[in-house]
Amino acid sequence: MVLLSLVFGLTLLSGAIALSPEFFACQIQKPAGFSPLLGCPAGTIFVSQNRQDKHANFHSVQDAVLSLHELGAATILIAEGQYHETVNITRKGPLTLLGQLPLSDVTSITRPFANASQVPFNQNLVKIWNNHFVQAGMDDAQSAVLLVAPSFNASLIGAGPTGAPLQPLFGNVDFRAYNIDFENRAANFSISQALVTDISYANASFYGCSFASYQDTWYTGRNGSTYVVDSIIYGQTDYLFGFGTAWFQNVILANRACGGGLVAWKGTNLTDAPGNRCGAYISDSTIIRSPDANVTTVTVGKCFLGRPWNDLATTVYLRTFMDDSIEPVGWTPFDSARPVIMNTTFYAEFESTGPGGNISQRISLEHILTPEQAKDFTIDKVFLEPPQWIDRRYLF
Repeated sequence: MVLLSLVFGLTLLSGAIALSPEFFACQIQKPAGFSPLLGCPAGTIFVSQNRQDKHANFHSVQDAVLSLHELGAATILIAEGQYHETVNITRKGPLTLLGQLPLSDVTSITRPFANASQVPFNQNLVKIWNNHFVQAGMDDAQSAVLLVAPSFNASLIGAGPTGAPLQPLFGNVDFRAYNIDFENRAANFSISQALVTDISYANASFYGCSFASYQDTWYTGRNGSTYVVDSIIYGQTDYLFGFGTAWFQNVILANRACGGGLVAWKGTNLTDAPGNRCGAYISDSTIIRSPDANVTTVTVGKCFLGRPWNDLATTVYLRTFMDDSIEPVGWTPFDSARPVIMNTTFYAEFESTGPGGNISQRISLEHILTPEQAKDFTIDKVFLEPPQWIDRRYLF
């Protein structure tokens, strides 16, 4: 009991480790003889791969998700392990996935999780993965490891600059994931699209997580709003892409190689989403050559910050460190069929640093923001209101 009091007391050490004050006591692994659900919200479901674990409600994350009613808040605690499955969330009610944190290392968990000075990077105890990739006749969405969308049609990405048809529905209002590594292990430099996330017609946020693929790692779809903090995203080609609004705060973008751009956003027509600020916003972050880049057979060259998937694309980098893997011009047209970046595309930077942050050779169309202009790019302004579905108390 003294040990548990010490562990739970660490939640009061503000900023000591990357954690959620609300969930840390639940997430931390418990000593033998204690219930893993000690310190968890009432009704928390426990998932463990250990079929001998008498506390386990389910042995699969997806089975736990399917057990939930459509409405009402729910929490799922996931035990240490590697879960080979696709997690598909269609329910509207708030849902939180918690990855266990190690008891043995409770006093030495690196702050923050996304620590660019630590190579190899931090890893979580819980890994959810599959090995699907896009083949003939498949929509990109069908390769994703994690889907948060109200229906199959709503998850579809479609082809070309306009994508799949707009759907008249909305899904999860508040999905959150803490301290989980999501991986698409089919991915490598020679394979086609292999998604990790598909967040469409939903609100979703992620804390101390990682997302690993090569092409099209992260997708925020139509009417999707996503917030990612203190996390690591690995990719090679267009590995942040989408239609919706995505804010990345204190993330590491780890370039495994260079193809296309880091970001390939599709803009959403104002007719579909009046007043929207749809786009990708990367703030207070780090772009570096991935620690595992040299193990591929691709020569890691210079990477573009982005290319427009359609002419309404928006991408903004705020106070981001960029290593020498970034192309000096910054941005590139999508392909030879669309050889010009149109002035309806909005590309911007503010206070970029590092070798790749030298803006002297950037394309003339880019907006180099002044301090006054940069004030227009905050979480509340981008999402058009203070998002109630974001955990602003997460410490890192």
